[in-house]
Amino acid sequence: MDSAVSVVVPAVKVTALSKTFGCCKALDDVSIDIRPGEMVALIGASGSGKSTLLRHIAGLARGDGDRGSIEVDGRPMQTLGRLAQGVRKNRSGIGFVFQQFNLVGRLPVFTNVLTGSLARMPLWRSLSGFFPRAERELAIEALERVGILDKAWVRASALSGGQQQRAAIARTLVQKARIILADEPIASLDPESSRRVMEILARINAEDGTTVVVSLHQVDFATRYCPRAIALKTGAVVYDGPSAQLTPDLLRNLYGSQAEELTAARSTAMSSAAFITDPDVLSAAIAVH
Repeated sequence: MDSAVSVVVPAVKVTALSKTFGCCKALDDVSIDIRPGEMVALIGASGSGKSTLLRHIAGLARGDGDRGSIEVDGRPMQTLGRLAQGVRKNRSGIGFVFQQFNLVGRLPVFTNVLTGSLARMPLWRSLSGFFPRAERELAIEALERVGILDKAWVRASALSGGQQQRAAIARTLVQKARIILADEPIASLDPESSRRVMEILARINAEDGTTVVVSLHQVDFATRYCPRAIALKTGAVVYDGPSAQLTPDLLRNLYGSQAEELTAARSTAMSSAAFITDPDVLSAAIAVH
């Protein structure tokens, strides 16, 4: 008797992806599979290709045209440098968390979070700004989960950096994202805020089964919160395995003098937050339309 074989479709499948800017390879023949429900850290020094890879997975950038493909949940995002026809629909299941938050600073946090539902709304509703009760209840639940429900009616520009990033994560919950791509979400935060943001992402991963891919400079956060790590160097994958095995010796072997950038003590300096001032730009920024 033949036994049934269960085939797990990768949440993210990148095959032979390259990206060239002028004479420089930002991505160099990258191939990775990420299973549904995984929490994976992308690590690497500045310029290693982490952000570029995440933008390609989200369908926000196109790879070189000679080879390479990306699939998300078994659906094509791009092939041979061309975006798939259904890429906008596919993007609706991908929540993108930016380093600089991408909130509309003059709008309340509640409204910013509600924009995660735009992909499910007809055009007339999105233009009128009228959100159904079910979406408003979902936004309240999301804000409560990330611990800033008390800030719902505060202007986004009045929040601290850590609170803004939590609002951005709440937006992905309202979006009902199956995959969260977080691009350096703690790079501009102090250590305590960084810990809280990473704990929220880890809790969403554990409780909801959401696939989370987070790019990080700090290996200590990768080993603490992400069972698997993928290390990039000059656009190529140089390590893919358990994050617990990223010892200082291994990092020195992989990165040489650049290893210090990944293992150095965190600075408490805060970088300035960036806000979107035009609400019309927000839809493109969060890639839900």
